[in-house]
Amino acid sequence: MMQVIRRLSLIAFVALASLTGQVTTAVTQPNSSPERFEVSAVKTARPFLVDTLAAIQQGNIARAKEAFDAYDSAWNGIEVYINVRSRALYQILELELQAKISKALDAPRPDMATLLSDAQTMLAKYDEAIDIVTKSPPLNPVYDELARLRIVRAHLREVNPALKAGNIAKARKSFNDQWFDVEDFVRAQSLDAYVAIERGMLAVEDALLMTEKPDVEQVMALVTAVMTPYNAIVGEVQRQARAARP
Repeated sequence: MMQVIRRLSLIAFVALASLTGQVTTAVTQPNSSPERFEVSAVKTARPFLVDTLAAIQQGNIARAKEAFDAYDSAWNGIEVYINVRSRALYQILELELQAKISKALDAPRPDMATLLSDAQTMLAKYDEAIDIVTKSPPLNPVYDELARLRIVRAHLREVNPALKAGNIAKARKSFNDQWFDVEDFVRAQSLDAYVAIERGMLAVEDALLMTEKPDVEQVMALVTAVMTPYNAIVGEVQRQARAARP
């Protein structure tokens, strides 16, 4: 009986020591700080480049084009960061490599070896951009607001091309509720712009999401009407960012 008690006592002691060690470790090791918005936002475009490269390696041009279109949309939201951090790297990514890959993917018979090489180079350069952003000190917070506005706008910009292509499902997916993330900021910038965009968003939602068979021309006109005040706000905040830089 005494042996059983001793064993139970030993087990309890070991368990308590283990628990104490875990608590001590949790207390002595501070929580790692989360990535700032700029870093996490820039990283979101990378998987689309990875998908593009994989599709090219598989010889699937249709899939590569789809993935690269998704990259272009993501890039449109965050390119402002790269443009500020490294103008040279921005030009390589935007004006050289992206232009070359887009043109090749649209060609009837792309040079696959060159296309593969360009995609590999672009992924490597994008990793350089992520590294620069990660190691750099934070920019003025207005840049984050500008990026958020552009990210939401990038999805809105996808709607009309999808409608033109007859892809209602894609148009509906692109028209998401991310406006909620930036509407308070827009309201603080301009009440008139906020009201115009909010009314427009509700109108698009009714015409595109709440209708079984949307009137394509009507929806496209509504989206275009929303983009006018939205672009004006983006332009204004971009001017503020440039004046405050970095």
